[in-house]
Amino acid sequence: MTVFIDPPNWPGHGRMWSHMVSDASFDELHAFAEGIGCPRRAFERDHYDVPSHRYADAVAAGAVEIGSKELVRRLTEAGLRRPKGRPAPRGDR
Repeated sequence: MTVFIDPPNWPGHGRMWSHMVSDASFDELHAFAEGIGCPRRAFERDHYDVPSHRYADAVAAGAVEIGSKELVRRLTEAGLRRPKGRPAPRGDR
């Protein structure tokens, strides 16, 4: 069970963002995000959007730094990937 984070390379709303995912479960991901003060509203389908100023907090708490392509690969292999257009199960929204 590992939480992964990619570099803050994604622009949006005047900031740069990272994506944070779990290779085990959404429950693990939600618990980790809560532990670093990441609000639930930052969860989008299968990942959390983490602003660049919180990146170091996630890494210090144990998130493993990996590239974006590797992050998607691990998320897909875990069976947790939810591309746009695929609805999330009710309990995971």
